[in-house]
Amino acid sequence: MSIPQSFLQELLARVDVVDVVGRYVPLKKGGANFMGLCPFHGEKSPSFSVSPSKQFYHCFGCGKNGNAISFLMEHTGMGFVEAVQDLAQQVGMQVPQDDISPAERERQAAQKRQQASLTDVLERAGDSYRKQLKDSAHAVEYLKKRGVSGTICSRYGLGYAPAGWRHLAGVFPQYDDPQLQEAGLVIVNEDDDKRYDRFRDRIMFPIRNVKGECIGFGGRVLGDEKPKYLNSPETPLFHKGRELYGLFEARNALREKGYALVTEGYMDVVALAQLGFPNAVATLGTACTPEHVHKLFRFTDAVVFSFDGDAAGRRAARKALEGALPYASDTRSVKFLFLPAEHDPDSFIREHGPDAFARHVGDALPLSRFLLDAVSEGCDLGQAEGRARMASQARPLWNLLPDGALKRQLLAEMAGKAQLSSSDLTELWEQAAAQENRWQRGGAGGANPTPATGSQAFPAASVPPSAEWAPPDADYGHSAHDGWGDAGGSTYTGYAGGARGQGGNGYGNRGNFRNGNGPRGEGRNGWGKKPWGRDRAGNTGWNEAPRPPRIAQPLGPDQAARLLLSHMEFMEELANEDLDALVSQPAPHGPLFAWVESQYQEHGPQSWAVLQSRLGSSGEAQLARTLMDGPHGQPEGELPELRCELRSVLNLMLVKRLKTLEAQALAEVATDPQAVHRYRALQERRKQLAAAPAPQVGE
Repeated sequence: MSIPQSFLQELLARVDVVDVVGRYVPLKKGGANFMGLCPFHGEKSPSFSVSPSKQFYHCFGCGKNGNAISFLMEHTGMGFVEAVQDLAQQVGMQVPQDDISPAERERQAAQKRQQASLTDVLERAGDSYRKQLKDSAHAVEYLKKRGVSGTICSRYGLGYAPAGWRHLAGVFPQYDDPQLQEAGLVIVNEDDDKRYDRFRDRIMFPIRNVKGECIGFGGRVLGDEKPKYLNSPETPLFHKGRELYGLFEARNALREKGYALVTEGYMDVVALAQLGFPNAVATLGTACTPEHVHKLFRFTDAVVFSFDGDAAGRRAARKALEGALPYASDTRSVKFLFLPAEHDPDSFIREHGPDAFARHVGDALPLSRFLLDAVSEGCDLGQAEGRARMASQARPLWNLLPDGALKRQLLAEMAGKAQLSSSDLTELWEQAAAQENRWQRGGAGGANPTPATGSQAFPAASVPPSAEWAPPDADYGHSAHDGWGDAGGSTYTGYAGGARGQGGNGYGNRGNFRNGNGPRGEGRNGWGKKPWGRDRAGNTGWNEAPRPPRIAQPLGPDQAARLLLSHMEFMEELANEDLDALVSQPAPHGPLFAWVESQYQEHGPQSWAVLQSRLGSSGEAQLARTLMDGPHGQPEGELPELRCELRSVLNLMLVKRLKTLEAQALAEVATDPQAVHRYRALQERRKQLAAAPAPQVGE
């Protein structure tokens, strides 16, 4: 979606940042400004200032500052377009959508109406459940026995679904309304078309999104019936693999406590909040996913996963480990807490008290230790076979880590356990990866070339602070250290002359390149000599085929657009500053990135074929088609390498964006006392990005 700058200026002129911030932070008048406790870091004395005259906020403690749009993005985790739409809805403005067809505009409007209507249905059901709880003596008694107070019930909106089959028929006069089924509240029997309530005789836990809207429910039985927990089904509003129970209620506590405590059940969250741990959240009957972890890291830089100590708890912890590894940068903390096998967090804290639980949290296992334990599981490290198995098991998990100091230290520790050098272990992993790629690609071009010896699957670099992925190449497309070159220093992309995305398969062999038109290349498919034969001394052996020179890949916004259009799932991993750098690009690039962001927010990851069908005829649409149909369109390669490539391009764009913002801040120093602080913060961030060392092959 392309949002004109004039619209954004008018929107910010109409909204009041005091009202926007005040929805989430209690504010008190203090002179010309309003003051409150900063929602971005824990503090006891208010240092968070909101200026009604200048329409911006600033924290004197942590330095966070911005306008109404940036506040929603930072505090609620919204995307740029979502934040703009939220503010526009508050003041009755219509966000321009000139870049889409009338049919698509109507489809989006219908989808929003449906979502708003379903939210209203769920809110009405939640109100009814809360009223029923007050009138149900045995439900209240159950909660009292579990130690849940009325205050906690009110905070989390707990309710009770009566035992009858059609309680909601008394709440919704039109019980046959299809929306009740779409919202997951009513089940329709396929045989006789009879309807009945999904939730019956259960304590009801409303599931809210980051804006506080009810998007689904979880219900727990009061006895030992099965299933113990029942969730809403997947609906247009609710996707259990993306949502976390209690996240809306825990937002401020996450910053005050400094970490998120992830549990496995609703009652764990409620019990922990009751006894001093309001920073607890829970997955919704599913394993912890990368989407869960990424959402948490929007609110805090530290996560502690709490699991039962039994075998099931260990399996769940392993899933959480895999979800957390892609986001375990050097500036973040991930730990794993294992309770005794007979306890869950709820029972443990009630039996042993908050202090004992806090000690367990403090002693939680760091990600590095748990990772080493996981890769060594089932391996006898006293035997060569066990060490070899450990090394094999470690490769896919280690490869998930973003590059940086943690990843390199773990490589050394894993190599030590395998009784190998780091370079030997890396070489073995590269050979295994190349073999897998060869099988997957079926030996493109009818050949089975020897894999490259460069760090193809594991580009080495340092992660700048708060980076989401592996870090940038300093000079992508022009360096021998970009993960595609060999030890000899030559660089290439494909086999038999093909660049990535142009018929090459990403493999290569040692040897000197000879053009097919050279002295010995005539009539030999472009290669200087046969790949095997008898040499002048009469020796027969394999002569490795030469490689073509690498075609330099394009840099800047064009390549960022290609990568995001061909791998839209990368959008989920972008930080707010990345999105800002993208959408602030001059037209048509900026509007194109804004449109991609809106498509992701509305529909999730989509293929280029689907996106292409939704493009209109605007300038950014023409740009997208030109880029994707051009010679470098739809980049190919392994996902870790493409992520590294995108990170490289984004960091270069970020540096340029930060320079622009620094200049703006300097220009405002005379009229804005906070401009100096903004300038220093921007300058420091730019220096961090610029100082990130270039990647080195083989490290």
